[in-house]
Amino acid sequence: MGPLDGVRVVELGVWVAGPGAGGILADWGADVVKIEPPSGDPARSFASMLGGDLPFNPPFELDNRGKRSVVIDLGTDDGRGLAFRLLEGADVFVTNVRLAGLERAGLGYDAVARRCPGLVYGAITGYGLEGADRDRAAYDIGAFWARSGVAALLTAPGGTPPFQRGGMGDHTVAMSLAAGVCAALAARTRTGEGQFVSTSLLRQGLYTIGFDVNTALRFGVPIGVATRETMGNPVINSYRDRDGRWFWLIGLEGERHWPDLCRAVGRTEWLDDERFASPRGRRKNSAELCALLDEIFATRTRDEWSDVFDRENVWWAPVQDLDEVVDDPQVRASGGFVDVPDEGGTATMVATPVDFSATPWAPRSMPPDPGQHTDEVLAELGVSVDEIEKLRASGVVA
Repeated sequence: MGPLDGVRVVELGVWVAGPGAGGILADWGADVVKIEPPSGDPARSFASMLGGDLPFNPPFELDNRGKRSVVIDLGTDDGRGLAFRLLEGADVFVTNVRLAGLERAGLGYDAVARRCPGLVYGAITGYGLEGADRDRAAYDIGAFWARSGVAALLTAPGGTPPFQRGGMGDHTVAMSLAAGVCAALAARTRTGEGQFVSTSLLRQGLYTIGFDVNTALRFGVPIGVATRETMGNPVINSYRDRDGRWFWLIGLEGERHWPDLCRAVGRTEWLDDERFASPRGRRKNSAELCALLDEIFATRTRDEWSDVFDRENVWWAPVQDLDEVVDDPQVRASGGFVDVPDEGGTATMVATPVDFSATPWAPRSMPPDPGQHTDEVLAELGVSVDEIEKLRASGVVA
């Protein structure tokens, strides 16, 4: 049933961040009712964006499985009235709609809190609650990736900024909001009161590169952006094997792991070589050392090096492509994938990344069609069949 069994969530989310937070809560057992506009969540268009006439919509499915969908036109008085009736029976409201838009719809925090004082109101914004850009359009590639500094710190000197993969900032901020919502629910057990919980894509980006930002704040200068040829510690760097396949050495403690690497590559004489014997020497001669290691690593395959590394206690990890990730037995053993019930069978999807020993979660269903549960949810609110039909005929619900 999951740790949030019995918790009722209303989600007014679009694209990824808000629905992602609702999706995490749904995986953890909450009953999540997704309010969609008559045109549906725009993330339903991801299938066409992927190209071709695809039968599935994997990005949308990941963030919306296990939910119930109602279609309500919030531009109408009756629609807003239904939304408030949903909120009055809920524990949590999750949204990533821009604050100004929520206020225009009468669903800003102050208005909701007056009618629903016990509600936990969780909001994801692009740039925060204050400031000139509080209502600026963001998406994660704008606020999380570009403006927070993540993209710049992943750009090699003289290079061009790399592209973010879809939803990277959205999914991390979704996890932050889910955690914040759970903390607020815990606080409510003591106080009986709800509260406003917020996070932003910009803040999530800053926290993601917190090592760099905090160093700049404390020292007034940034940590330099290194290339693999200029890494001061060669035991935490990337290398290629004979077939051009990449792997990372992950010896963060240079002095501890340097002797193991020397043994693995058959260069124990480097332990006494004045160029490489000390951390300072390796840093000063990093380009030369990296080139020497490149030559050595190019003599064997990654699988062959794996045997050597494991024997000599060299810490490392392969740089895997998606085919390798999907076939990696450790990914499956770690619980990285989950089987979602799907019309008598199951569909394998990515799992949300938290497990619970005493209250294990499991996905309950594939994502709903738009408005699939409108009648069911409105009936739970006490709306009669005749009323539902009138609302549908007037375009308030679908």
